[in-house]
Amino acid sequence: MASLKNIPGWLKLLLKLVITVLCLWYVSNKIDWSKSLATIQRSDVLWLLIATVLFTASKVVSSVRLNIYFNNIRLNLSQKVNLKLYWLGMFYNLFLPGGIGGDAYKVILLRKTHKQPAKLLTAAVLLDRMSGVVGLGILAAIYYYVVYKGANYSLLLIITVLPALAAYWFFVRQFFPSFIKGFWPTLWLGLAVQVLQVLCAYCIMQALHLYGHNTEYILIFLLSSVVAILPFTVGGLGAREVVFLWGSTQFLLNKDESVCISLLFYLITVVISTIGVYWVYKDPLGKSGDTEKQDTLKVS
Repeated sequence: MASLKNIPGWLKLLLKLVITVLCLWYVSNKIDWSKSLATIQRSDVLWLLIATVLFTASKVVSSVRLNIYFNNIRLNLSQKVNLKLYWLGMFYNLFLPGGIGGDAYKVILLRKTHKQPAKLLTAAVLLDRMSGVVGLGILAAIYYYVVYKGANYSLLLIITVLPALAAYWFFVRQFFPSFIKGFWPTLWLGLAVQVLQVLCAYCIMQALHLYGHNTEYILIFLLSSVVAILPFTVGGLGAREVVFLWGSTQFLLNKDESVCISLLFYLITVVISTIGVYWVYKDPLGKSGDTEKQDTLKVS
């Protein structure tokens, strides 16, 4: 059976575009876009600015988390250089979804300039993604319990959080032992990233003048973030909206207003990720990469 790696980049992009369009088409048939746009037009700009600052902060914290994984394999990038590289990866992930993604680009560039094994670099990037998913899972379990107040298996879900964390720790220790010393710092930073993005979602709701059912909205937002990670749509566009549409049906919320939360979050993501285009034309590692690159690769 053919590997997914053998699928041409243009075909991957085409499939993502098709799925994105289908998702948006489905949502379009379920909501009144004129009402949604009217809701966005009367949004409070100040709250949107605060939401943008919080989202940006979440990405800065996320870059620090990734740098811990790099440090675990003795790749000591300065935080400034790492942040430039991270922002470039954000741009590629969002705007070049069919070709080389941002994560793959970081692996290739760091392998070329720092002579690190691709296997270790890939593992660092993979674990960085996983720590984000773990943070999402913890917050989603908490909000699910608060929404359902112990019903609908919510108590069981909360109880399984600690065993799941233990299983994750053993997984990292067994298969990625080089990264086990960074387990707890990256776990807490991963949780901090998701908390900042939850606060960003709260600010978006304030901007839209949505003052009720905040807990339900945040639960939907967290679930949509999990779905958006899956590489089936362009930057999560369409997938998030489908989840918000489904969630608004489950909790009897206004569909037209609910979708606005995901749309504004996506727009904020686009605006901030676009900053990374600067590093497309200017090497984020500098002419010779990081000045410390050779000295920090010695294995003790």
